Amino acid sequence: MVRVHVENYGCTRNRADGEIMEAILVRAGYGLAETPESAEYVVVNTCAVKDPTEKHMRERVRELLDSGKRVIVTGCLTHINPEAIDPRVSGVLGVKSIDRIAEAVDIAEGGGKLVSVEGWRERSIDKLELPRLWKSGVVFVVPIGEGCLNACTYCATRFARGVLKSYKPELVVKWVREALARGYREIQLSSEDTGCYGFDIGTNLAKLLNEITAIEGDFRVRVGMMNPNHAIKILDELIDAYRSEKVYRFLHLPVQSGDDEVLRRMGRNYTVGEFEEIVREFRRKIPGLNLNTDVIVGFPGETEEAFENTVELVRRVRPDKINVSRYSPRPGTIAAKWKQLPGWKIKERSRELHRLRLRIAYEINSGYTGKTVEALVHGEGKKGGVEARAFNYKDVIVEGGNAGELIDVKIERVTSTYLLGRVLW
Repeated sequence: MVRVHVENYGCTRNRADGEIMEAILVRAGYGLAETPESAEYVVVNTCAVKDPTEKHMRERVRELLDSGKRVIVTGCLTHINPEAIDPRVSGVLGVKSIDRIAEAVDIAEGGGKLVSVEGWRERSIDKLELPRLWKSGVVFVVPIGEGCLNACTYCATRFARGVLKSYKPELVVKWVREALARGYREIQLSSEDTGCYGFDIGTNLAKLLNEITAIEGDFRVRVGMMNPNHAIKILDELIDAYRSEKVYRFLHLPVQSGDDEVLRRMGRNYTVGEFEEIVREFRRKIPGLNLNTDVIVGFPGETEEAFENTVELVRRVRPDKINVSRYSPRPGTIAAKWKQLPGWKIKERSRELHRLRLRIAYEINSGYTGKTVEALVHGEGKKGGVEARAFNYKDVIVEGGNAGELIDVKIERVTSTYLLGRVLW
């Protein structure tokens, strides 16, 4: 039996896409290998959101090919920069062609090479209509749509994922019910922008959350990233949906810059004030909110004053976590054509913001010391011990607890990135 190993990189969407491909391969009679070493084929499900990520993808594909493995490349890189894909690969599938993965292996076995990288205009598939491989675990990712309604001047992901296609709420709910019936305890709703879910089919994220939390059972829902310009349109309704105990008090709301002029150049379609309004209302009505945001430093045209505005915003808002990215131009984007800031300046600003974010995160986490929180056990932790997630998705490390179990934890120590505690049996 020919064995295939699927490697997923990037967002949770890719993880779901990987499980779809695994299910299709199994149905076609192929075996799945747990490691690339034990496989004849390796599917590299790529991410290409940043230049360093793309370089890692190229290196990984080359490493596998040099070791004698046959490689099929899927994911966003196939759309964003196909020239970066090693010509020795045995197949190339775009994000809208993952349903052809078994066909790609069939053709490769016959000495051919399937290249199918149709854009979202040429081909559209509803991935909730495709099979998924059920694995043991606590977390199940449910894609709620693909594509977005934005046109950010720096983003190449939209070249791959296209314009928003929301999946039918009844299909989303069906997958959630099936996952819960199979023993999963945490549902992660994933999309390029969950905030605009349903805008193309006459519904919205808040209504979907209400349908999901109405399902019987003790489970948790984590909502993926949402952009401010869409979240603000349904703000009151969204906050009401977050009041359910089944929804983690976790808000991933990327601001990208604390300067309105930079936001305009980025094509973000909201202001700093609107971002702060969303945060203010969420914090006022959802106690214990865990606010995550994203910031890009070194965007073309970011002056010293603009960067200081971002620093001041961070000091005012004090997010629990900030994902700091150094701007890097992506092929085909508008911003790639503009005058770029020197690398040393971007690195300098990144380090300053990184130091600030770690200090703020530590100060916030220190407030949990001595408190007791309820947490859902995920399993063995990468940092040692057992990893669990608190009511607001804070990462908690404990010494005991079984995967899928809800436990009470007394927090005894903290770091900038996680809490450490003792289980109260």
